[in-house]
Amino acid sequence: MALKTKIYAICLLLLTLAVLVLVLLRIDAAPRTDDAYVYADTISVVPEVSGRIIELPVKDNQLVKRGELLYRIDPRSFQNILDASQARLITLNEQIKLSERSVSAQQYNAEAVAAQIASARSQYQQAQETYNRKLALSEKNYVSKEELDLARTFRNTAEANYNSAKLQARQASAAVSGVDALVAQRNEVQAQISEAKLNLEYSEVRAPFDGRITSLKTSAGQYASPSQSVMTLIDTRQWYVIANFRETDLQGVTEGTTATVFIMADTNKSFSGTVDSVSYGVAPGDSASVGGLQFVEKTINWVHVSQRFPVKIKMSGYDRRLFRIGASAVVTLHRGNKYERE
Repeated sequence: MALKTKIYAICLLLLTLAVLVLVLLRIDAAPRTDDAYVYADTISVVPEVSGRIIELPVKDNQLVKRGELLYRIDPRSFQNILDASQARLITLNEQIKLSERSVSAQQYNAEAVAAQIASARSQYQQAQETYNRKLALSEKNYVSKEELDLARTFRNTAEANYNSAKLQARQASAAVSGVDALVAQRNEVQAQISEAKLNLEYSEVRAPFDGRITSLKTSAGQYASPSQSVMTLIDTRQWYVIANFRETDLQGVTEGTTATVFIMADTNKSFSGTVDSVSYGVAPGDSASVGGLQFVEKTINWVHVSQRFPVKIKMSGYDRRLFRIGASAVVTLHRGNKYERE
């Protein structure tokens, strides 16, 4: 009887050891953690322009489709700027046409004006020389006073003609400069029109992707500005789970390693995923994040424990009822099983 008891005890001990070894091997091959949470990309929906919200057809936690209107800012001020700029553009175009016609006419006569200047300059120089010569002769009484007066008159007339020709040339140059100034104004107005059209487009804020609204902070009638977030939009097209694993469990874990995920809200349902990436940096110690690194709090402070690193798992499917950002999860990695991405 005693022998049978000893044999039974030894068998039980061996069985226990075998089960323990199998459990340890299984744990080593498939590390598991309950320090995990659901994650998805988010954006803060911030207006590009300032104004009063006149339409807000969505509500908090609502699902929206890409292109669906989230809110509309009063567009009247932007429309007024656009209308005024377009009217100004029409006026400038007409002014430029008239000025270009004038310039074309003056440029057509440019060669004639240049010839007139040369001729007037020559006549003026000749009249000036004649006057100077007769002025010198008049001092010796070789020229009468009437001849000197006539030479002075010719000189003054030639000078006036020369100045008139130069004035015509300056007017032609000024006309060209005037067209350049009008063209510069037109370019400025066209830029204002483009900006007004863009602001009109910005006054309607639409969903850039399929998602769920959260943290809705305002209502219709509220004044919105580019410095204030109106709501947050969760990208529900792709969900992730961030699981913190001990560094000793990361051996053999690479991109594509398969994972099984349970959401705490319903542990009867499992989900599949693959490792998207393994973090290469966390903040050491018990302080807050340093240099932008993630901080993973240690669960035991009185013994030295392995550091834990976040593993980002890309989910291949999800349940809309269970997947919420921050929801607790349990993750098991299957080392050796790897999903090959195309």
